Amino acid sequence: MLKPLFTTLLISALSLLSTSAMADEQKTYRWRLAETWPKDFPVFGDTVKSMAQRVKEMSNGRLIITIDSKNKHKAPLGIFDMVRAGQYQMGHSASYYWKGKDLNTMFFTTRPFGMTATEQYAWFYYGGGMELMQQVYQPYGLLSFPGGNTGNQMGGWFRKEIKSIDDLKGLKMRIPGFAGEVISKLGASPVNIPAGELYTALERNTIDALEWVGPSLDLRMGFQKVAPFYYTGWHEPATELQFLINEKAFNSLPEDLQQILMVAMRASAYDMYAQSMHENALNLEKIATEYSDIQIRTFPASIMLELQRANDQLIEQFKQQDPLTRKIIESQERYQGIARPWTQISDQVYLEIGQ
Repeated sequence: MLKPLFTTLLISALSLLSTSAMADEQKTYRWRLAETWPKDFPVFGDTVKSMAQRVKEMSNGRLIITIDSKNKHKAPLGIFDMVRAGQYQMGHSASYYWKGKDLNTMFFTTRPFGMTATEQYAWFYYGGGMELMQQVYQPYGLLSFPGGNTGNQMGGWFRKEIKSIDDLKGLKMRIPGFAGEVISKLGASPVNIPAGELYTALERNTIDALEWVGPSLDLRMGFQKVAPFYYTGWHEPATELQFLINEKAFNSLPEDLQQILMVAMRASAYDMYAQSMHENALNLEKIATEYSDIQIRTFPASIMLELQRANDQLIEQFKQQDPLTRKIIESQERYQGIARPWTQISDQVYLEIGQ
């Protein structure tokens, strides 16, 4: 008598599971994403749109992501808090903006004199970087994923030529993250200002200089109208943006939609790296042909030496602050030590031969 009853209960349970699975397959999940950037911002905003479109197509419309730009939510540097609170399921920003909340977030965007973009991507996906990033974000109920790379960024726009360390003293400059900490040691005053306010701040002398991205985006912002000296980079060799996700929201998705979302983020992030290269190339050519007043400079060797020295001192200080900070920095240093000889033998030697 028990066997038929057990069989009946088992069939009933399997039927319920099947019905539940079918319901999951038919259910539409609607997410909201908050981005740091203004509406229709090129390259950065393109990355978010392409990710959302990929998710929609690959999920056959089961996961729809609506994008709110900073024009709507009015909090360009509030993405961390809004996603953590569940106000948005997802965000797109840069990890180093949250260093005031947790110092360790700073290391997952880029570091002065650190890895190139290809080296850093290898570290994220094959060198333990992703696992370390989740260790930092998980206590906040968040998940973080690479969100697109700009490649090596330019060193910034300056009203006056920088000839010595004295020219940096008292200089008020928009420069976030680790690099801001470095120039602060040389006497400059770093500030963090959202993208939409940068030109006005420079024009009105609220700041003396700024770094943004590179030719790919800078010319559109009009900085060359105010500050003609354009310096090559040292501070952000591999600036990785970030997809930030509320962990509870992610766990509420069926497994196949989780996989679709991760694939879409990874594809769109790499696509941004390619787009950044393309736009930098086109706009560097435009500087040569249309903006002859722009004076491209490289910081003197004496300044670069002091920047490197200040960077090394800060690295050692950070290592002493927290075991996880030390673990992240040492992981990056170790991987850069592994990857850089190949970069030099392959890319650097090739470029030197080409000259």
